Amino acid sequence: MAMAGVHLKLAIASSSSELFPSSQRLQACALPSLSPQIRLSATRCSLANNNSGSSDGPQLIVSKRQLLTGSASLAVSSLVAFQRDAQAEELLSEWEMVPLPIDSGVVLLDIAFVPDEPDHGFLLGTRQTLLETKDGGKSWAPRSIPSAEDEDFNYRFNSISFCGKEGWIVGKPAILLHTADAGISWDRIPLSSRLPGTPVIIKGTGEKGAEMVTDEGAIYVTSNRGYNWKAAVEETVSATLNRTVSSGISGASYYTGTFNAINRSNSGDYVAVSSRGNFYLTWEPGQPYWQPHNRTSARRIQNMGWRADGGLWLVVRGGGLFLSKGSGVSEDFEEAQIQSRGFGILDVGYRSKDEAWAAGGSGILLRTVDGGRSWIRDKAADNIAGNLYSVKFIDDRKGFVLGNNGILLRYLG
Repeated sequence: MAMAGVHLKLAIASSSSELFPSSQRLQACALPSLSPQIRLSATRCSLANNNSGSSDGPQLIVSKRQLLTGSASLAVSSLVAFQRDAQAEELLSEWEMVPLPIDSGVVLLDIAFVPDEPDHGFLLGTRQTLLETKDGGKSWAPRSIPSAEDEDFNYRFNSISFCGKEGWIVGKPAILLHTADAGISWDRIPLSSRLPGTPVIIKGTGEKGAEMVTDEGAIYVTSNRGYNWKAAVEETVSATLNRTVSSGISGASYYTGTFNAINRSNSGDYVAVSSRGNFYLTWEPGQPYWQPHNRTSARRIQNMGWRADGGLWLVVRGGGLFLSKGSGVSEDFEEAQIQSRGFGILDVGYRSKDEAWAAGGSGILLRTVDGGRSWIRDKAADNIAGNLYSVKFIDDRKGFVLGNNGILLRYLG
């Protein structure tokens, strides 16, 4: 949602601390019967008229040879149908639908597991949704956080991250939660009303350390469990763009929006999409400002993220997918061959350098095993009544797809 631009210099060093006071398996259709029950005589079979219950209806005279030929044809056609359904079942075996104890209108937004307890994780989303699993994501139970219920806000929990037993959650309206005991208890860390934007990403970076990003491009880091924070950039994105009106970036002048999407690489680099999708921005640790880039397609950008090999992927509205050449930040992209049927691709998640899954509108789910050069649609997901917003692989054996309407898919492999 677009917000008014805030032309604030982000405080750094000592002044920045003032902003933060201390404190079911998816089921395929039933396979057709391979042995249809047909009443036969030695020399002929009778086909009754569907509109009449009398035996005077039309009769089909069939010789024994014709009968045997027809039976063989029926067996072949049934075998083909069986093979098709077997293929669907094979595709279906990659994921299972996980029932959740939440309202159907909830949009799931993020998921994380405790590194020291691989089967212990948390799932969050809109309507203050927080669920906990202790069996690797097979089942989930609701959790409540008393410190987040003191006010009348219905929080949207945007992001969660763990480093060891230490965990962090951020949300909207601006809220920051912290745990030091793997989520047994959560404490609320106050945030100043002068914080530029709403926190959209939190990343645990080490003992007592975290990195937080807002939808206006403010980046803060802490090394003492959130009691003090230091700005990693000197100003918000809108301030940078409006100061450099001759940047040559289409749509960047007089920019007053917020990020539409943002993703972090394992090395700490960020890529973000502008609120209208007409350009994107990148930031690497040590840079004082965000760097804007022109989009590679005439169509507006829907989302961007990082591949397992360190390169970028980019999806545009209408279903197009582009992959950058090489690794790192780049403006040189090639379009991938992906049959999305016009449905928008909303996210891409990499299981390995070669295998990735793309998810999007109307339950579309696609897979590549060649690094993104070609994609195959998983038809088993076509009957999912909802949009799939996020693909998350915790490791190569544990993956999830998050959607609206409380949809959660678990990877089976």
